[in-house]
Amino acid sequence: MEIFHISAECYPVAKVGGLADVVGALPKYQSNAGHKLRVVMPCYETKFRDENEFECVHWGAVQLGNFSFPFSVLKEKTDKLGFELYLIEIPELFDRKDVYGYEDDIERFVSFQIATLDWIIGRETMPNVVNCHDHHTGLIPFMMQNCHKYHKLFNTPSMITIHNGLYQGKFSFEKLNYFPEFDLGHVKILEWDNCINSLAVGVKCAAAVTTVSPSYLNEINYSANGLESLFNLVRYKSKGILNGIDVQVWDPAKDKMLEKNYSVSNFEKGKQQNKEILCTLFNLDPTKPLFSFIGRLWDEKGGDLLPQASALALSENYKEINILILGSGNVNIENQLNSLLVDYKGNYNTFIGYNEELAHLIYAGADFLLMPSRVEPCGLNQMYSLRYGTIPIVRRTGGLKDTVIDFGDNGNGICHDQSSVGDICYSIQRAVSLYKDKEQLNQIRKKGMSTDHSWEKASQEYIEMYNLILNKI
Repeated sequence: MEIFHISAECYPVAKVGGLADVVGALPKYQSNAGHKLRVVMPCYETKFRDENEFECVHWGAVQLGNFSFPFSVLKEKTDKLGFELYLIEIPELFDRKDVYGYEDDIERFVSFQIATLDWIIGRETMPNVVNCHDHHTGLIPFMMQNCHKYHKLFNTPSMITIHNGLYQGKFSFEKLNYFPEFDLGHVKILEWDNCINSLAVGVKCAAAVTTVSPSYLNEINYSANGLESLFNLVRYKSKGILNGIDVQVWDPAKDKMLEKNYSVSNFEKGKQQNKEILCTLFNLDPTKPLFSFIGRLWDEKGGDLLPQASALALSENYKEINILILGSGNVNIENQLNSLLVDYKGNYNTFIGYNEELAHLIYAGADFLLMPSRVEPCGLNQMYSLRYGTIPIVRRTGGLKDTVIDFGDNGNGICHDQSSVGDICYSIQRAVSLYKDKEQLNQIRKKGMSTDHSWEKASQEYIEMYNLILNKI
């Protein structure tokens, strides 16, 4: 089976969140299972682009209304990621370091989708399945079915995978002329709440819809930023498939980003060694329990709760705990977190930004990982932490609910029901008590490290969905 994954992100090429990790791992496992995999994404100014060799396999021009943008399709020469990687180079729109956050993001991602389809229809063979990821690629199923120039793809089934339904790629009908020519009798397909909604379009037109966890599929039926009724309508063609993690990248026994490697047989010593390195870097005491947060500092992730929760937890525990925050996002949250540095020096520190090597070291060296998310479609951080013997403290929502069970129920983590300062602090108190019981602590760590969250099962579930929609043609 020839499968195309089309995405705005792919690790290690360009990463903002979990979308990149999924698109960097799932195709590799599908390729290992004997399928032909191509991943297509925009060409940003990244370290990966600069340090690897590419060859141009196609070129053309995208017409957006009155504007024309030349593009090239670049293929990574060695297939070093375990699949064929293609970058859509549109210099005027994507020669920038950041993936998102520009005023012309609509133009950028509409052009990316058109250029991708222009290249695909110029190939000798058409793919068996096109798997689109999030709203940045949500217009592709519509264009495959309705735009005249893409008639070759009319019988090619598409699937859209929703990593986060809060972001939907809305824009005005004033930009309808960006689309290649299609029968205007189908224009209502593009409409949701009086605008063009890229995610809604993909959900309507794709042959199948997947979410990144079973619980998130249930949640978007009643909380989906205005698309609740649509998700209810397409429930018949939807499935929640829990993400996996790339256990080759995330393996404490072989992780090259760690100073000290360890496995489930010697994790107690290995984690302590990494903790000492981490605490030296951030002026923390390695004899105290270390609580960490890794991620975007947004309300969605519960980031706004961290300043007050950190201050309260440190005060209640008389500075007998350590807290380390790695993340960036809302400037106000960043400033509030940094303002705690003076009062809690020696027990608290921050790294505002993102550093992949530091993230790996925190997973290895921390004792507990805080994830007080309001919304978490799947979450990968809790799986990484389990793999590295760090106990996740999570709010029961989305994929967190599917992967973390409270240790009071003979599980692998600590759970709470609300995204609130009170729930976070209460969970930290439970963790402090657990930390003092080394035998139980290590039993839970061992249970987490022994849990199989690899992509093997999830990859097969995707293939089953592809076969299902192929058989409906």
